[in-house]
Order: sequence, then C-alpha cells, then structure tokens
Amino acid sequence: MNHVRHFVDNALVDGVGARQGEVFDPATGERTGVVDFATSADVDAVVASAQAAFPGWRATSLARRTEVLYRYRNALVAHRDEIAELVSSEHGKVHADAAGEVSRGIEVVEVACGIAQLVKGEYSENVSTRVDAYSVRQPLGVVAGITPFNFPAMVPLWMFPIAIAAGNAFVLKPSEKDPSASVRLAELFAESGLPPGIVNVVHGDATAVDALLGHPGIAAVSFVGSTPVARHVYESAARAGKRVQALGGAKNHMVVMPDADMDAAADAAVSAGYGSAGERCMAVSALVAVGGAGDALVEKIRARVSGLRVGPATDPDAEMGPLVTAAHRERVASYLDAGTSEGARLVVDGRHHPTSGAPGGYFLGPSLFDGVTTSMSVYRDEIFGPVLSVLRVDTLDDALELIRANPYGNGAAIFTNDGRAARTFEQEAEAGMIGINVPIPVPVAYYSFGGWNASLFGDLHVYGPDGVRFYTRTKAVTSRWTRDGPASSALAFPTSS
Repeated sequence: MNHVRHFVDNALVDGVGARQGEVFDPATGERTGVVDFATSADVDAVVASAQAAFPGWRATSLARRTEVLYRYRNALVAHRDEIAELVSSEHGKVHADAAGEVSRGIEVVEVACGIAQLVKGEYSENVSTRVDAYSVRQPLGVVAGITPFNFPAMVPLWMFPIAIAAGNAFVLKPSEKDPSASVRLAELFAESGLPPGIVNVVHGDATAVDALLGHPGIAAVSFVGSTPVARHVYESAARAGKRVQALGGAKNHMVVMPDADMDAAADAAVSAGYGSAGERCMAVSALVAVGGAGDALVEKIRARVSGLRVGPATDPDAEMGPLVTAAHRERVASYLDAGTSEGARLVVDGRHHPTSGAPGGYFLGPSLFDGVTTSMSVYRDEIFGPVLSVLRVDTLDDALELIRANPYGNGAAIFTNDGRAARTFEQEAEAGMIGINVPIPVPVAYYSFGGWNASLFGDLHVYGPDGVRFYTRTKAVTSRWTRDGPASSALAFPTSS
C-alpha cells in the first residue's frame, strides 16, 4: 500500500493531522494507496519553509538558476516513462497519452531555461537631462498552484518551472485523486540542485485549498479545474489581496464545414473527443456540422469508434483507458440516458463497448449523440467524459452564434478548405484558443494557454509570456547621477527638460 506524503524542504514528511484520502487504480477499482490530507498547520509549515528559502533563491544568479533548470529538464527526459507510469496507475490514461503529457510539460521547462531573456527589462537613457529610466522584473515571493486530476504531471509543469525560474518559491497542491506524479516531479527538481524549500508539495482537499487561498504568506495562486471551483478560487484569493489566474471548465466546439476533408475531420473528432477518455479541458465535446456535412461525418465517426480498443495502460494496444473514479464513471454514464430522454439519437452507446480491462475498472466506452440541441443537458453541461454530441446548423454564421451564446470560451476549432471561412472563424469565434484544421489547439510552450468568458477568471494565461508576467511584477526606476552638485529646491511639479 503506497503512502503519499507531503514534500517539504526537499524531503518527504508526514502530515500533522490524522486525515487521509484513498488512492485507487481506475483500471481495476482496487485501493492502491493513501495520501495525507493537510491541516491548516501543515499549510503554515509549508509556507514558512518557502518563505525562509525565498530570499536566497531570489538572490541566486540567473546563470545559476538556468543551470538547475537545464539539469531538471534532462532529469525529466530520463524519467519520462517512470512519471508516465505513475500517471497511468492513478489516473488511468494509457501509457502513450501519459508520456505525451509529460513531454508537453517538458516543453515548458525548456522555455523556462531561457528565463534570462524572458525577464529582461527596458532602459531609456537621458529621458531628462542626466536622468535615465528603466524597468526591472522581480519575483513575487511565495506562490501556489492548485492542479486538477486530469493532467497530474503536465499542469504542474505549466506552473512551477516558470515561477521558480523567475525567482519565486512554489507550493503545489495537486489533486488528491492522483498525487504521486507531482511528488516525483518535485523530487527530481531537488535532485537537480534546487535548494530546499523552493518547490514544495502539500496534499489535501478543500481544507488545504482554503488555507492556501487565505494564507498571508502566499502572493499569488494559479488554478486549473472546474468553473464553479475556479470562481471560488478567484473570488477568495482576490479578496485576500492575491494575484490570481483561475482556469475553469469548457465546452469546446469543433465546426465542420461541407467542404472539409471528412475523413480528416472524423479522425480529428475521434482523437479529440475520446482521447484520455474525454477527461481533457480541451477535449472536443460539441461537434457542429454545417450544411450537409452531418450525415457523412456521423457515419465516419461511428465506424471509427467501433474499432477503438478500450483497456488499461498495461494493455499495450489500448487506446483509451478508464475514467478516474467510480462516481465519475456513473455520472458520465447517466448522460446517456438523459440525452436519449431529451430527444437526442444515441448513435453509439459506450456502455456496450468491449474492454480488455478488469471487471472492477471504471471503464466506459466512447459514446456518440446526433440531433443534439442547445437546450439539452448533454450540450449545456461539461460532461468531462467520452461523450461526443453532434449539432447541426445551416451556415457558418449559425455555428459562430452557437459558440458565442455558450458561457464557456476555452477552445474552438474549424475544419474547412475555405480560407475565407477559416479567417472569419479565427476572427469571430468567442474562444481563447482557436484551431484551424487542428482539433485541440493547445498552444506551444512559448505562447500562453487560456480561455475566455467562464473558462478563465483573471487577466493572464498560464506558461509562455503570460506566465512570466504573472509570476513577476515590474518595477520602474528613474535615476539621476550628476557631477554638478545638489540642485536647488523647487516646489513646482517636475517635468522633463
């Protein structure tokens, strides 16, 4: 039985409280471990450790920080499969998917290795007589990240490498459902030469989250999760005077025009709708068929879905694993009955899909609805599972209006061979990330990831340029050095001359 502990001062430590959570293998339904749940006292101890370590790390040269980051990048590459196996064992996603998320996280570390370039300020000489003006970017202090179950390695790597490279200390609260990967990420950073107290991991539930949100020693909070929790995080942390970026839920639309390559669109819909069992904030869940695209598209998706292999990560041929918990599996499955009762046509029922997994695993095969309307719960709700809904509209303008009316705004994609349609979609779709013949438009690490509307609370996105801006603050300096002796007193408002 695995015992997952907090990671503080580069060492595993037991919590001071007696509360623990259970960790399960979603592929078998078996309990595989326990994880300590932090009390407020645990959070106080972690933050105190980070506060004590911060001044020394802030004073560490950019050259030295970069050296540690390069070693960390190499350690992650060397241990990629090990981390992926931890992800698969507690989340359930197949190995190729887990290894892919680690690789996308490594890309952010590679960007962080260029921190010396990213935090450069500006300089203007002689803005007034013998007066220079310049700006510098400085770290905030101790910052925190609260990360979701669906990407237990990648999302933490979206946050703490940039924050630490910029000179901050970091406290990570990962999901209690699959906590082991985050601890291993922190251990590898410590083994790469990061001083004690700079990266810390504290586990728990709402008690730990609320303690971080209200803690006076935390300067900023990054969050990824559902929209209701994102709103709570944003409001609570902002009320406590913290800088906040809180990424919420999504209902991502993929629009398919009649001129699109239907085979490519069907392949993309299957990949983006059912990859990681649909447990991705950028998964396509609403497929919008324009004009006459619907019949061919639905049939091609149905044919592809029938051949998908569902099974555990230990099955080398499995393409889709289980859902993360038994309760979540039942919640997702309930939408199959709800959609049918509301009038949608259930083309593929994932409850009957064969699986190579154990009987106790939380498996649910890919499901496909056609004839979905915007009033149905399968469209309105973020299901977060392998359920794809097809809506039919007459024109691109209708599709854009449908996206515009949805409260979310994470990602949206269009499949078309018409450049004018693509450009119109790019300019008018209400979403923070746009794909053109790309179904999951997650930006590369030197851009930034984030949505609009109810998918984001706060002004700045994660990683890339916005990540650097979020974890630093700008100080403007006006400087005069003169050989002419002291200036005479004057009470008039100073102006440039």
